Amino acid sequence: MDLGKILAGKGEPLPVYRNVLLCLENIELFPYLVEPIYREALSFDEDTLDRFRFALVRLQVYTDIHHYEDMENTQKVRYVAQVLEKVIFGDLLLEREHPPGD
Repeated sequence: MDLGKILAGKGEPLPVYRNVLLCLENIELFPYLVEPIYREALSFDEDTLDRFRFALVRLQVYTDIHHYEDMENTQKVRYVAQVLEKVIFGDLLLEREHPPGD
């Protein structure tokens, strides 16, 4: 899975994606990078912030679609995307009560 392409969607990648991808590749880095990602997002204009939020939403949609292919990895990706979205935006666009298949 090319998570960089999922983050970028059909647009140009944002520089913040580098740190997000580091977290997705190694979840152990996430506690150390959550604040730098948050601080970088604080400097975004409204359009860039919106693009970043939808990048995180795309990751969550991807994990829902591929949930059963690699459960451990998709759970990590979803966790990173959701925590970043909650920390930066205060809530989730895609709130769900039950995981897919339940």
